[in-house]
Amino acid sequence: MAVDVPALLADLDDEARRRRALARLLTLVEDGSPEQLREVVASLHPRTGNARVLGITGPPGVGKSTMTNAVAGELRSRGRTVAIVAVDPSSPFSGGALLGDRVRMQGHHADEGVFIRSMAARGHLGGLSFATPQAVMVLDAAGFDVVVVETVGVGQSEVEVAASADTTVVASAPGMGDGVQAAKAGILEVADVFVVNKADAPGAGKLESELRGMLELGHATGQDDAWWPPIVRTVAVRGEGITELVDAIDQHHEHMASTGGLADRRRRRALHGVREIALGRVRERFARLGGGDDALLDDLARQVEARGLDPYTAADRLLAAVEQG
Repeated sequence: MAVDVPALLADLDDEARRRRALARLLTLVEDGSPEQLREVVASLHPRTGNARVLGITGPPGVGKSTMTNAVAGELRSRGRTVAIVAVDPSSPFSGGALLGDRVRMQGHHADEGVFIRSMAARGHLGGLSFATPQAVMVLDAAGFDVVVVETVGVGQSEVEVAASADTTVVASAPGMGDGVQAAKAGILEVADVFVVNKADAPGAGKLESELRGMLELGHATGQDDAWWPPIVRTVAVRGEGITELVDAIDQHHEHMASTGGLADRRRRRALHGVREIALGRVRERFARLGGGDDALLDDLARQVEARGLDPYTAADRLLAAVEQG
């Protein structure tokens, strides 16, 4: 059934219809046609740029959902509206989100100032759904003060969240493995704020010391205005340390805004978005070659495997076919 995109966009400005319009627009972002998505993005993009985008990431089991829930409550107590995009693991049967995060956030269901949406990762290894940047754009255009993106937690590829956020919070917890693994995953490069959650558990002090030691090794930038990521202890299930965590998030935002880092980060985010769209369109054109079944690519791969072509020549031929049409 055709979707009346202009009507949905108009409903965003109608308080009585906004939440329903948001839900339908986000579904369109996930499942709609490329033409409809293009129409949505073109219409909403001029209205964006006002929301602060907060990424919350970390390995499974550290309590990200409980923390996100508590952070949303603290932000609401400070008078800010909050939208949450919880990127869930995909169901192996339906491809849809398992909705575990959303179930744990039902304490906000009656609050009109909080909107929660689960999105399926659908096998995307970056911890984010392919549709996440467009979902953030929709929520930004709808007027939310803060958009929180909580990721699946899938190891090294978690660094992708930094490309979508103004501030990235990396959560860890004692007993979740060697803290040095965080450095191997590139976490030091993306974290603006570290959280040691479940700080009442044994080993919290050791974990904090490990993180601090890695920071001292990895953040010797020599720049006077460089941001030094704080380490905040929380017990999110009891709300302990959440005020301090939101204070640290606010301090990072103020620092970035005053030093020009925020504008640079958002420019990089725009660059990343444009590049991903362009690469996606190139992939679509590849797929249409030879009857839409990657026939040309498959044929070139066979020739490379048989040593009839070298990989660079094969790539040249593939690109030439795309350019021709």
